[in-house]
Amino acid sequence: MIQKSRNQLKESIKQKSSSSAKSIKKLLKQRSFVVVIALILTGLGASITSISFKTGIYFINNWRLNILEQFSPHLILPIFGLVGGALSGWLIKNFAPAAKGSGVSQIMGFLRHKRVPMNIKVGLIKLISGIIAIGSGFPLGPEGPSVQMGGSVAWQMAKWLRAPIAFRRVIVAAGGGAGIAAVFSAPLGGFIYAIEELLNSARPVILLLVIVTTFIADSSALIIQSLGINPKAGGFDFQSGFSIEPTFKIDFSFLPIDFFYLVFLGIIIGLLAELYSKYVLMMQTLGKQLYKNKFVLKMSICGLILGGIYSFLPNSFHNLDQLQKIIATQNTDIGLAILAVFVLFITTGLAAASGAPGGLFYPMLTLGGAIGLIIGSLIPEHAPSTYIFAGMGAFVAGCSRTPITAMFLAFALTKDLIILKPVLISCITSFLVARTFNQESIYERQIGIEIDD
Repeated sequence: MIQKSRNQLKESIKQKSSSSAKSIKKLLKQRSFVVVIALILTGLGASITSISFKTGIYFINNWRLNILEQFSPHLILPIFGLVGGALSGWLIKNFAPAAKGSGVSQIMGFLRHKRVPMNIKVGLIKLISGIIAIGSGFPLGPEGPSVQMGGSVAWQMAKWLRAPIAFRRVIVAAGGGAGIAAVFSAPLGGFIYAIEELLNSARPVILLLVIVTTFIADSSALIIQSLGINPKAGGFDFQSGFSIEPTFKIDFSFLPIDFFYLVFLGIIIGLLAELYSKYVLMMQTLGKQLYKNKFVLKMSICGLILGGIYSFLPNSFHNLDQLQKIIATQNTDIGLAILAVFVLFITTGLAAASGAPGGLFYPMLTLGGAIGLIIGSLIPEHAPSTYIFAGMGAFVAGCSRTPITAMFLAFALTKDLIILKPVLISCITSFLVARTFNQESIYERQIGIEIDD
C-alpha cells in the first residue's frame, strides 16, 4: 500500500513537472524578456538580502562581543538572548508569522502546494528578525533565512511581472537556491540544492532557469561584497576580475586506506545526524505543545536560557564563526571539539524549538567538522583536516538527505578539488545510513511543525 502511494506521488510529480516545463517553454517563446528580467531581479534580490543578512549579523555580533570585554558574560549573554528573542518574536508575530523557523521548510511547503505566504514583507521581516535573533546569540546560521528570502523575492518579482503560476513556482525554487549560492559563494551548491531538495524532479528547461539564477546571485554577491557592503569582502576585484578565495586554506591528503576510515566516519555521522534530526524535531514539537500561541514568550525564554548556557562556556563559544574557524583549522584540542559537539547538539535544538528565524546548515557544518576532528585525530599519520571537511559534508548530507549539495558546500569552503573525493565518500555513506531510519529529511519532517505552528 505504501509503495503504491509512493509510486502515485512520483507519477504525480512527474506529470506536474512535465506540465510546468511545457508552460515555461511557452512563456520563453512568448515573453522571453519577462523571463530574463525575472531571473536577473531574483538573482540580484537574493544576493542583496543574503549579504545584508550576513552583514547585519556581523555588526550586532561584534557589538555583543565588544560589550563582553567590559562586562561579565553571566550578565550580558542572558540579557542579549532575552531582549533579542523578545524583539525578534514580536516582529514575526505582529507583521509576518510566516517568517518564523528555518525558512527551508517554508519554501518546501510552498512548493508542495501548502498555504505559505510568499512576498517582500515576509522576506523583510525574516531579514530583520533573523539579524536580531542570530546576532543576539541564537546558535543558528544565515542560510535557511536566505533560502526563504530568496524565494520570497523571486515570488514577488514574478508576480509583478505577471508571470504564470507554473513559472512562479520554479522561480521560487531558483530563488531559494540563489540564497544558498549567495551565502556560501557556491553557485553549483545552490543549483544542486534547488534541484535535489526543493524541486525533487525537473526538466532541462527548468534546470537552465535555476542554474542561471544561482550564478547571477553568486556573481552579484561577490561584486556587492567588493564594494564594501560586507565587512568580510572578497572574490571580486575591479582590476583583476573574479577570483577564487577559499574560506579555509588547509592541507589535505587522501590515501587508499582513508577510504575505509571515511566510510566509518560516514556511518558514525549518519547515526548521529539522524539522532540530531529526531532531537530537533522533538524539541520543536515540545515547544509547540508548551507555548501554543505564545510565540514571543517562547523566543524570550529560549533566548534567556541559551544566553545563560553560553555564559558558562569558553570565549570561543561566544562567536560561532570563530568556533567553526578553530575547528576547521585544527587550532584546538579534542576536548574542546567534544564540548562543541555536545553544546551545539543541545543548544541548536533549543534554538530551533523557539521558532527563531535561523538555519541549521551552519551548526550542522560545525557539528560535523568537530566530529571529523575527533575521529581524524585518532587516526595516526593521516591528515585530520580531510576528516574535518568530510565530517562537515557528511552531517549535512545525513540531516538534509542531499549528499551532492553537502559535498559542494564543503568544497565551497576550501575551493580545493582534492577534497571532493573524501567528502563524497562520507556524504554518500552518511546519507545511506540515515536514510535507513527515515527517508525524509529533517526539513521535510519540519513542514508540519513549522508551517502549522
